Amino acid sequence: MQDGPSYTELFTQRGSSYDQAMLAWPQARAQEFAQVIAAAGVTPGMTVADVPAGGGYLRGFLPAGCRWIGHEPCADFTNHRTGAAEAARPLLPLPFADDEADAAISLAGVHHLADKRDLFADIRRITRPGGKFALSDVARGTPTAHFLDGFVGDYNSTGHEGEFLDDSTLAELEQAGWRILSAELRHFHWVFPDRAAMAGFCRRLFDICKTDADHVAQALETGPGTDRLPGGALGLRWSLMTIVSENAL
Repeated sequence: MQDGPSYTELFTQRGSSYDQAMLAWPQARAQEFAQVIAAAGVTPGMTVADVPAGGGYLRGFLPAGCRWIGHEPCADFTNHRTGAAEAARPLLPLPFADDEADAAISLAGVHHLADKRDLFADIRRITRPGGKFALSDVARGTPTAHFLDGFVGDYNSTGHEGEFLDDSTLAELEQAGWRILSAELRHFHWVFPDRAAMAGFCRRLFDICKTDADHVAQALETGPGTDRLPGGALGLRWSLMTIVSENAL
């Protein structure tokens, strides 16, 4: 773990705000979910592990007939939905049997872990031989990384110091027993009906509480950047490094 707040500590403070953004604009990140599901080679009928799972958003984008098994250590993502006060759970070990998953996905969560090797090893334990693991997260040095560690870190409730993906991530996966198949920086859009929706979504998702919506919109336009899409929707440029590896055992 990094020296700053742990994954669980961060999202105990802002998990419910993140979840509210995803519930209010459930299709905004559809392109992001689609690319990682395709990278993992998911087909109908597969059992798909999702770690860390947040509020379980990946499940709604899987092909029909898939069995979703998700693990999220921070219950604050969903406590607000029912008013329950579920406690945090350990991230590891994962609560699944050996070889239980046909494929595994980790989307936009591990940049809060400094040492990812134990997680990678346990994901391999629960993935069947020949199964794929698609890791898709922010890459070091990209506009996405600069926006998160810059503007988001300055104006949200917890700060932001990402442990972003780079060449060392490939080495960590190999040390955990994965065989790397591909590593590619994927570019796509988060899609919104208008500027106000874009700003509202990002304010909630990142818990940006120290400035107003117009400032958030300006930072998005000058940081990652935006495009007007066919049909009139507004696309926020976003990118993730998607690494696909195989459990060769």
